Amino acid sequence: MPVSTDAQGAKIWQLRNRKQTLIRWAGYLAAVAIFMWCWQRISEATTWFFVWDAPRIAADIGGRAWPPRWSYMDNLWEPLWDTLNMATLGTLLALVMAVPVAFLAARNTTPSAVFIRPVALFIIVATRSINSLIWALLLVAVIGPGVFAGLLAIAFRSIGFCAKLLYEAIEEIDHTQVEAITATGASRWQVMAYGIVPQIMPAFAGISVFRWDINIRESTVLGLVGAGGIGLQLQSSLNTLAWPQVTLILIVILAAVVIGEWVSAKVRGAII
Repeated sequence: MPVSTDAQGAKIWQLRNRKQTLIRWAGYLAAVAIFMWCWQRISEATTWFFVWDAPRIAADIGGRAWPPRWSYMDNLWEPLWDTLNMATLGTLLALVMAVPVAFLAARNTTPSAVFIRPVALFIIVATRSINSLIWALLLVAVIGPGVFAGLLAIAFRSIGFCAKLLYEAIEEIDHTQVEAITATGASRWQVMAYGIVPQIMPAFAGISVFRWDINIRESTVLGLVGAGGIGLQLQSSLNTLAWPQVTLILIVILAAVVIGEWVSAKVRGAII
């Protein structure tokens, strides 16, 4: 416990008193107890034989998965194109829906902070709280398997992300420009078009490209639940234990993500 004393050894300053120190140590002990309880529950639900045997299984699968089956690449071009379309169109659809939600959620543009803003914030939270795989599962059950279900899953998942960042950018604009345009007698829509939109366009472009980059990664796995794309090829290869094909698909997914990241970085750099 840090303590300062004077020349006679009398205490003149102490970081925490005895009560605060006891409360702090009680918190540490409670945290350790909770951790040990959670670890015990996990340990009871784990088959440790498979855990200890995992290195041998991984080595066996790795040996059978190499080299990749390059001849299978002809079957991946169309699913890869579907995956890129899913990410791109899903992002565009999400932006179309996210922009009005963002304006309704921002304090300085919402028509009603009591009734409309809470609804917009609820939409943002609801769409962000459900993972795209869950959206895909629900949509596949409703409209059937295919790329369209994956596209909608990407779009619904992206609404909350884009709207949240955009409404925060709207609330951080320079209000002097808005006041100047308002003073000229401009209507509400003219103020929005000439005073608000130009200020948030760089943020909007950056958010769009960033979300597109994320959606490329997410769209590669939606096929695992029947939403089309290259993930569907991955699922079928896993089901048939075609490990060389799985390796090739993982390489293609990695390449697609890296290229998407590079394009996203270049576009964001040009915008900013």
